Amino acid sequence: MSVDIDTVKRVAKLAHIAVDDARAAQLQDDLNAILGFVEQLNEVDVENVQPMTSVVDISARQRTDVVNDGGKADDIVANAPASEDNFFMVPKVIE
Repeated sequence: MSVDIDTVKRVAKLAHIAVDDARAAQLQDDLNAILGFVEQLNEVDVENVQPMTSVVDISARQRTDVVNDGGKADDIVANAPASEDNFFMVPKVIE
């Protein structure tokens, strides 16, 4: 796959990035190099490779899932201009 200048400018426009012609040519080369590397990765045979999350065969320590309020509600609303029952109070904005 190859990227042309028009595609680079279109992508830059979609991303709201101002790109002049000299920079577009450089980006074209960079994007083509990246896509060339991705094509190389697609050629690798991974048929019998097991998916893994780490290079070391270990499992993560897990804690029990306990629902709590964190005990920080008072600290969280301490600097609020107005609060009630550990909730932020805000002025009504609907007319």
